[in-house]
Amino acid sequence: MAAKGIGELLVREQLINIDQLELAKREQKKGGGKLGSALVKLGYVSENQLTSFLSKQYQVPAIDLSQFEIDQELLKLVPKEMCEKHMLIPISKSGNNLVVAMADPSNIFAKDDIQFLTRCKVEAVVASETSIHACIEKYYVSKVTYESIMTEIEKDTDEGSQPASSVDITFVDVEKGQADAPVVKFVNLILTEAIKLRASDVHIEPYEKRFRVRLRIDGTLFEKIQPPPGIAAAIVSRLKIMSKLDISERRRPQDGRLKIRTRDNKEIDFRVSVLPTLFGEKIVMRLLDKSNLKLDMTKLGLEADELEKFTDAIQSPYGMILITGPTGSGKSTTIYSALGELNKADVNISTAEDPVEYNVEGINQVQMNPEVDLTFATALRSFLRQDPDVIMVGEIRDFETAEIAFKAALTGHLVVSTLHTNDAPSTVHRLLNMGVEPFLVTAGLNLVVAQRLVRKICEKCKDVVQVDNQVLLDLGFTKEEVAAGIEVSQGHGCQACNEIGYKGRIAIYEIMKVSEGIKKLILEGVSTADIKKKAVEEGMITLRANALRKLKQGMITIEEVMDNSAKDEI
Repeated sequence: MAAKGIGELLVREQLINIDQLELAKREQKKGGGKLGSALVKLGYVSENQLTSFLSKQYQVPAIDLSQFEIDQELLKLVPKEMCEKHMLIPISKSGNNLVVAMADPSNIFAKDDIQFLTRCKVEAVVASETSIHACIEKYYVSKVTYESIMTEIEKDTDEGSQPASSVDITFVDVEKGQADAPVVKFVNLILTEAIKLRASDVHIEPYEKRFRVRLRIDGTLFEKIQPPPGIAAAIVSRLKIMSKLDISERRRPQDGRLKIRTRDNKEIDFRVSVLPTLFGEKIVMRLLDKSNLKLDMTKLGLEADELEKFTDAIQSPYGMILITGPTGSGKSTTIYSALGELNKADVNISTAEDPVEYNVEGINQVQMNPEVDLTFATALRSFLRQDPDVIMVGEIRDFETAEIAFKAALTGHLVVSTLHTNDAPSTVHRLLNMGVEPFLVTAGLNLVVAQRLVRKICEKCKDVVQVDNQVLLDLGFTKEEVAAGIEVSQGHGCQACNEIGYKGRIAIYEIMKVSEGIKKLILEGVSTADIKKKAVEEGMITLRANALRKLKQGMITIEEVMDNSAKDEI
């Protein structure tokens, strides 16, 4: 049965409703892929629900691919391209019977293709699309490996030739371009590995006697490889060319970006920063994947009560919303997700950013350029003459920007911006210290959101662990909560999470609505502690309390709670 039939069957079984099916079809049309993937992405069904449904509907077994070790001889029967096209993988063969794990066991075209190719009778079993994709990536290993490239580089060096750094190729050549220069292949492989391993940043670092590449995955840096120091300059030049930077400039920092398209038609931007260091130029590339901008804001980590406050604030016709937290705490993702909710044909949105992280259709984005006096303040002044409904300012860094932003919030515009503070209540004094008048803060500020990113426990290797009650009390749980029983989980490490016990990240939030009571305290000039106490009395859930919620839900570990939130002293 076709994908359309699957949707109708899910509606009939009341796993989804008609409206959800229509939204999923639109998402499928926009992003490509299968209808089931769109339903999972939108959060209407889980992968396990979909797999169980397909297994029951088509009367085929459902399997967990992580329990299988697939023979390399089997993989020679079905090419990688066919597996990716139909989202399937062969798992066993007995005589003339070939067992194939499929995301959609009703796909008769896929079965016919494999039967024609292998001359075997195909027996379908069902597995989740994520697990099939992971197996394809695991078993169909690219012929280009770090070891083979290192051998080529050493050979080039022995023969006295210089590794090429100026040949420009497209990303589609990453796995096919076997004839390319070793350095070109090496750089392509770094980018590919970063995407496959869900890295947020790539660090390419020269030192006196060594040169290394590190990837930041779920907030933690891992060393990937140490190439020969002699090719450092060639790798840097290659990345500069791809990012359209000046390869002759080695004394000043440079910023650029490059965009690549993966085989599954996903666009990923790399924001490239080049910094001269003592022993050469260091490059840090940040991966900006638009698919991380959650359509459903509950996926960000917002709980129902928090989401209601946040949604009310972004739907307000005027006022200011501030997102606070350190660098790398997910502020941009939260802001862009909010702008995505507001991005409609009848809303004029303008953003002033440094740099522009995600290019979003329908939003007027302006890149700051201090060399031509295009700063946040000058951009804001110009925006006010552009008939905006919503204004986003990348960061409030000084009094001038803050003053204009608050005046915009008071004159019928919704202003969204970021600030660097430790928690939501301390944002008020940060603004006052900048020189913003208390009456402007109380009149313009609607909501403050403080956030941190915490690592999620890997679902594949999660186990319940025993914890002393005193540890739970020290974290901030009440005696009643501890007496009622609290399950604490931890990942012991598996292949799915690279043996670290964590996979993916989620945000913890502290959302402070600037109520009349808090406004009164601000005008009275009270301390941050008093503002926090009042906010908690009015229902604010602190960062620590939010982290403890997620700990009880089995999403994060005690270590993540302690590393990313301070104990409440109220």
